[in-house]
Amino acid sequence: MASGRRVTIGQPRPDQPPLAVRFTTPAAERGILLDPELKLGQAYMDGTLVMEEGSVTDLLALLMAQPAACTSTTTVSAKLLFWGRKLLRRIDQFNPRGRSQRNVAHHYDIDGRLYSLFLDADRQYSCAYFEHPGQSLDDAQLAKKRHIAAKLMLEREDLAVLDIGAGWGGLGLYLAQMAKAKVTGVTLSKEQLALARQRAEDGGLADRVAFRLQDYRDIPETFDRIVSVGMFEHVGVDHYGEFFRKVRALLKEDGVMVLHAIGRSDPPGVTNPFIAKYIFPGGYIPALSEVLPHIERAGLVVTDIELLRLHYAETLKAWRERFRARWDEAVRLTDERFCRMWEFYLAGSEMGFRHQGLNVFHIQIARKQEAVPLTRGYIEEEEARLRRVEARQSLPLRLAGE
Repeated sequence: MASGRRVTIGQPRPDQPPLAVRFTTPAAERGILLDPELKLGQAYMDGTLVMEEGSVTDLLALLMAQPAACTSTTTVSAKLLFWGRKLLRRIDQFNPRGRSQRNVAHHYDIDGRLYSLFLDADRQYSCAYFEHPGQSLDDAQLAKKRHIAAKLMLEREDLAVLDIGAGWGGLGLYLAQMAKAKVTGVTLSKEQLALARQRAEDGGLADRVAFRLQDYRDIPETFDRIVSVGMFEHVGVDHYGEFFRKVRALLKEDGVMVLHAIGRSDPPGVTNPFIAKYIFPGGYIPALSEVLPHIERAGLVVTDIELLRLHYAETLKAWRERFRARWDEAVRLTDERFCRMWEFYLAGSEMGFRHQGLNVFHIQIARKQEAVPLTRGYIEEEEARLRRVEARQSLPLRLAGE
């Protein structure tokens, strides 16, 4: 404790090394007692909570694996904070065009070199797809793109594909190169847009891929296929109906969409306050029960749902280990406080997927139910075809970390 008093909690276990935490101020102790979801991360960021033995990842793994940690209503103060935040969540997640762009800029328009320290070479900033234990992050991210492409059914060349939330362009470039699709990618990040366009030029794919700085609500064309990876978490609960109505308007009559997004296994809740304040303002992880009614009301058909349960936990573990390995470089780009914030974000997110019911869902959507084959065998067949295409082609794309 800040006073110098030592408190020991629990019994030692031979398979679990002890953890030692030191508080440097009484204010940090009070804050964590009253609002642990926000103040624990803040204290670690500010250096008022110091790990003397073990890491903050070890601490979060221990805390978040406790049965009581799976609910936000274990104490009176926690109940009050939870319901207060739930009452305000529609205000916090109200994301008109201008606010959406500011929220995106908060997270993505930082020094791009930071992302190159821990992401794969293609800079895929979303859940990878681990086909077998021990698969490398780069191979798992390639498998993710292949898995999504298979569900989009791109056997015919020159299909028009829209990528909503195109990031640094990796998925769109893959679809253009491996499936010969005509891709339009939209993003609200100027940093991401510049690199995505440069990568298309460097890869000789500028005639097949067009990246735009554009809100999805302002897209005028229609498309054979739509994909969105890691963007839906930023839409906001008040805008789900608007999102899927726009998807229906954008899809051609026989069109298909694949939505890849983080979800929760428990009932609707609130965004973790640390994540909302420091990492993803305006973001929210929905339950399927919050999403499916809007798809139905938009006149769309759900043709397939797949839950990628622990894939994101393994992805975040890889990111966290890479970030820790290049800590000194990250500090030179930012500062110690920022790096502690980022480490807490990666570690806390990983443990959320391991212990607290977070997962990733793939929802395949169509305007007509006959747009997709009767059985799921086509996914594996298309993945095999794409592997053969990958083997025949070199990948001349500029690495996203360069």
